[in-house]
Amino acid sequence: MLRKQGLSHSSARIAAAPTQEPTSHIVAVADCLEVLARVPTGSIQLVVCDPPYNINVAAWDDMAHYVDWAGQWLREVERVLAPSGNLVIFGGLQYQGEAGSGDLLSLMGWMRAHSRMLLANLIIWHYPNGVGAQRFFANRHEEIAWFARTPKYYFDLDAVRTPLDPETLELYKRDKRLNPDNLDKGINPTNVWKIPRLNGNSKERVGHPTQKPKELIARIVRSLSYPEATVLDFFAGSGVTSRVAIETRRHSISADADAAFVTYFKRHLAQINGDSIGPADYTVIEDQDWSRHPAFRDAEAATGK
Repeated sequence: MLRKQGLSHSSARIAAAPTQEPTSHIVAVADCLEVLARVPTGSIQLVVCDPPYNINVAAWDDMAHYVDWAGQWLREVERVLAPSGNLVIFGGLQYQGEAGSGDLLSLMGWMRAHSRMLLANLIIWHYPNGVGAQRFFANRHEEIAWFARTPKYYFDLDAVRTPLDPETLELYKRDKRLNPDNLDKGINPTNVWKIPRLNGNSKERVGHPTQKPKELIARIVRSLSYPEATVLDFFAGSGVTSRVAIETRRHSISADADAAFVTYFKRHLAQINGDSIGPADYTVIEDQDWSRHPAFRDAEAATGK
């Protein structure tokens, strides 16, 4: 309705004019709750959360009281998000005889009972490649729950529209119900995203066993944050979120309890520096002095400390 009146939603006006300053990226080996405790209130635009699925694939993926533990960091996420902020949680649904006591349904149930955040979308990540199965239908999708901090959440559809080929575009434009200007920009990719999982020989791979595709993370970052906003990932795994942040000119804070995370991230940097992006375009903060990062610097300026 606002667009038809030549107006825009209030969330579309929060993005500051971009600068030419290098983006800043904190890289830390630390527990998720330790990291969140340090992050200033309301300083984060987007949290990308790919938590352990609690199905005993490794030592870090086995927790007796999974939902209680998850509730601690979910409360902190709600605190650190800006009013326009978004949270995306990757997850699976447990079935068969898998061990553990928590999955995405459990987390969403906790959110419904204990959080004021809004479920904006349930995204289906559909991948054509995966393992086979004999006693059930082979799985080819994963769920991503997108929660908004408030109704004023930021969403940039234009940044992730799917382009139409000329023949299809012409066909769509015959439908007078559709906006031709929007069609020229592309169509809504819907909440079913067909993006392949990384093959074992993918050039993107840096060694992490459950590394997410860069294309998948980029769609999330481009649509739910704006340039020079801060993206937080406290289950950073392979470090792909910070890589995407660098490539899309967002700031980032990434952490993981696994010390190998730093190695994975440096492999991403080697790939980035082999492309058009150079070290002069970003700054990596690996020490304990996080005050140089905009999320911390801006918070101190706001409070006068």
